[in-house]
Amino acid sequence: MDFELKTLSLAGAAGEKCDALVLLLSESFKPGKDALSRLAGEALKARDVEAKPGKLLQAYRSAGIAAPRVVLAGCGDGSGKRVHAAVQAAVGALRASGAKRLVIFLPADAKEDAVRAAVAATAESSYVYVATKSKPEGRELQRVTIGVADAKRQQPAFAAAQAAANGIEFARELGNLPPNHATPTRLGEEAKKLAKAHGMQCEVLGPKEVAKIGMGSFMAVAQGSDEPLRFIVLKYLGAASGEAPVVLIGKGITFDSGGISIKPSQDMDEMKFDMGGAASVLGTFRALGELKPAINVIGLIPSCENMPDGRSVKPGDIVKSLSGQTIEILNTDAEGRLILCDALTYAERFKPRAVVDIATLTGACVVALGGVRSGLFASDDALAQALLEAGETAMDACWRMPLDDEYSEGLKSNFADVANVAGRAGGAVVAAKFLQRFAGSFPWAHLDIAGTAWKSGGAKGSTGRPVGMLFQFLLDQQGTGPAKAAKRPAKRK
Repeated sequence: MDFELKTLSLAGAAGEKCDALVLLLSESFKPGKDALSRLAGEALKARDVEAKPGKLLQAYRSAGIAAPRVVLAGCGDGSGKRVHAAVQAAVGALRASGAKRLVIFLPADAKEDAVRAAVAATAESSYVYVATKSKPEGRELQRVTIGVADAKRQQPAFAAAQAAANGIEFARELGNLPPNHATPTRLGEEAKKLAKAHGMQCEVLGPKEVAKIGMGSFMAVAQGSDEPLRFIVLKYLGAASGEAPVVLIGKGITFDSGGISIKPSQDMDEMKFDMGGAASVLGTFRALGELKPAINVIGLIPSCENMPDGRSVKPGDIVKSLSGQTIEILNTDAEGRLILCDALTYAERFKPRAVVDIATLTGACVVALGGVRSGLFASDDALAQALLEAGETAMDACWRMPLDDEYSEGLKSNFADVANVAGRAGGAVVAAKFLQRFAGSFPWAHLDIAGTAWKSGGAKGSTGRPVGMLFQFLLDQQGTGPAKAAKRPAKRK
């Protein structure tokens, strides 16, 4: 889908040739004398529509308006959150209309984040998965014009919004692919294509290279599958060569059966989404490649399947991680932390300013936060605050969780340096404490996206989260030198 930003007045919007026009009505809307203003003013006066968020009114073939379809949508105070909800509802209402060319007119008093919200909501609402359908019903929308009072002033926000939307869609598409398509090999190929298209560097390591490096924990998870593992290293170098990079690590379990500790069969198909962390890293790199901000970023993706087999790792097995620490595997379904810990150790070689790992890690985080906010764990207060602020700006929110040392007690083992699980209580925190053991040499944050990476039920599918948050975080880090995220005056338990 192509987006365009254009300076428009209400009269100009009324004359735009398109299939549908969405007019957002804020609480301070004052109608003029043009046809679009008259339509909106009369509808408001008759109380057929209100400026409250979620209120819609559709009109057809209105006099003096070029668009055959008009949707009046209330957006409250014009904030990004309200604009997002209004556009999402309006575009959803138009999905069956067959509209290919859409104009969305934003109120003159809309807040600074309204453009981003409008682009994001349009992309989210119009996305249709067709990759593996024999008779795909493609997305109808082809071109969307965002009308604003001053396009020049809004251009930087619009460019960032468009890049973010494309990155989110890329992540959604990868996440929605079935596990026999989105294999570790396929993720490696996608990373290479992405790097080639946007002038990045990419290296994809196979089993022999990973064994030579000594990633024993990662290899243990992969050994029960016929699909060969892949370790993907992406480099986006947009700043000076001496500037320390931010490292993003994405969990890439392309299908998680649970291994020998096998999962219940109900909803097991959704375990294709267990590579949501990997998809979000690739989506973020897609956005970086389009906007080209001045920052250095490394992407690390350990990818494999977790399958039951005669060769699979067993409960009670002990493996040696890249860090040298030994791990007693008490539950093979706690595999995400086993592949991430080796990636965290590998990240040390880049001398990073900060490291953020992203993983669909624990059902316990879903119980704690549901599907609204991702769980955030961080060893560094400045890094945590930067991610929290980025999430709010991108409308891709997270919530900081504790990292008290007492949560590590259950990870003690009589036979190894650490066990990979403890009891059920505080499971998301315990998993983060396990990872923290391997992240002591840099500012580190962990995003548990088990509740936000995909939706179940009738709306089943990948969300592309938290690409929006990650991309905004990276944009905020530009020009910070030794980055505010890397300042370490305060550690949090």
